[in-house]
Amino acid sequence: MSVATIVDGVAPSIWDAAHYVDARRPRSRQTQLGASDTVCGRRAAYILHGVTPTDHADKRAAILGTFIHYGLLESARTEYGWLVERSVQDDLIRGHVDVVQLDAATAARLPARHRPAIPADVLTVEDVKTKSTYMWDRVLRYGATEAELRQVHLYAGALYEVGFEDVPGQRYLSRLGPLDIGRIRFRFINRDSGAEHIQEIDFDPQRAAEAQWWVERVRETSDPEEMPRDFNGPGLDAICDYCPFRSLCWPGTAPGVPEQTALIHNDADREQALIDYVKGHELASEGNRIKTFARKKLDQSPAGTYGPNKLSWRGGNDEEKDDVEAMVDLHEVAGIPVPMKPDADRMVKNLKAAGLPVPRRKTGKKTAPVINVAPA
Repeated sequence: MSVATIVDGVAPSIWDAAHYVDARRPRSRQTQLGASDTVCGRRAAYILHGVTPTDHADKRAAILGTFIHYGLLESARTEYGWLVERSVQDDLIRGHVDVVQLDAATAARLPARHRPAIPADVLTVEDVKTKSTYMWDRVLRYGATEAELRQVHLYAGALYEVGFEDVPGQRYLSRLGPLDIGRIRFRFINRDSGAEHIQEIDFDPQRAAEAQWWVERVRETSDPEEMPRDFNGPGLDAICDYCPFRSLCWPGTAPGVPEQTALIHNDADREQALIDYVKGHELASEGNRIKTFARKKLDQSPAGTYGPNKLSWRGGNDEEKDDVEAMVDLHEVAGIPVPMKPDADRMVKNLKAAGLPVPRRKTGKKTAPVINVAPA
């Protein structure tokens, strides 16, 4: 247990305390693969092979999510009698299910004091996810990611095939055996506004089996590097930016050089990257053409909800700009000196109009490289 002290009159950061507490959480010290570790195949392989993490990213956002998560689940347990943070384990993974809502038939098999206040219509496995406002629009449009779907299907699959883990504190639940899962629910919480969004899908044993096969494939690797990366790397995917194995997975580049350059080994790699670049450019051009055409068509449409999308408008106000002449007059009335800053753009135009060269000097900085791709 760490003890905070005041040094030179400065109080310790409360985040230090939060990091100490987080480091002592059972999940932080768990060495067995958990369902939440299956976000990326290579990261899961590093964990299964006992590789020591190489990076320690700032965890404040994750810790905030944990605190919100805990508070909401504890409230649901107290008020609704939901089963929260219950452990499951099968031959592949171990973890804690956020919420299990029992249906009436299953609840009736428990001692009366353990039954929920209001049973669910079907047995439901729920996963609570906190998201920032930056990600909220994506959540509303597309729902859970593939990695999030895989995680909850691993939990639900373990309950479907084995049931709750037989450990102290939940032995009465383990005696229920395999459970007849009816539904999976995602409950997304906006960390900034508190907004709530729910996504529900029917439980599909086949999808649970596919998630288990994914883990089996990771377990079969003899070297973590055999597993492909599931994301595009630091600077492109936040998962990689905060990965505890970032330096190991994306090594060997100089400061300021993108980590992705390590993927180019020969001319064949360069050829494929150029093909991908041209394809991406063509897709972006086509996407912009579609967007521009649609925007023109919608120009006179009133705000409202149309199918899956809500239309609203911003702008349309009178444009304003600084009134330079009025400002000069006010300066003179107030006795304030009028600034006489040189106008570089105007001087360049004057020199060019007079046929004189424009003086240039080096700034000591390098311009950003601009790629140019043309048919060979």
